[in-house]
Amino acid sequence: QVQLVESGGGLVQAGDSLRLSCAASGRTFSLYAMAWFRQAPGKEREFVVGISATGGMVYYVDSVKGRFTISRDNAKNTVYLQMNSLKPEDTAVYYCAVSVSFGFGTYYIPRNPSEYTDWGQGTQVTISS
Repeated sequence: QVQLVESGGGLVQAGDSLRLSCAASGRTFSLYAMAWFRQAPGKEREFVVGISATGGMVYYVDSVKGRFTISRDNAKNTVYLQMNSLKPEDTAVYYCAVSVSFGFGTYYIPRNPSEYTDWGQGTQVTISS
């Protein structure tokens, strides 16, 4: 049981930046693999970046690599997604998710939505051209 609440979405212009936050409560999210996903209208939910439960390994999809940065503040039980050089194709609802199936001692970063057990409600990110 992990409650996740995303915030920080909004409407910005192409080339601008945005910082998303995901505040967690309940189980300590740092003990499990977690990720950011996004879903654009008419499209499947897409993996953006994930973190392994152990070792802090990170994997970004090619479309955001070099532009997005994930970070964690364990004291605040919060994960962030810094989004720079935003493009119209980044427009989507962004979700944070945790997989309690891949806990402490694992280095695997799940990429499929079905591998995640707890989800936030999502925050809308809209990029104008």
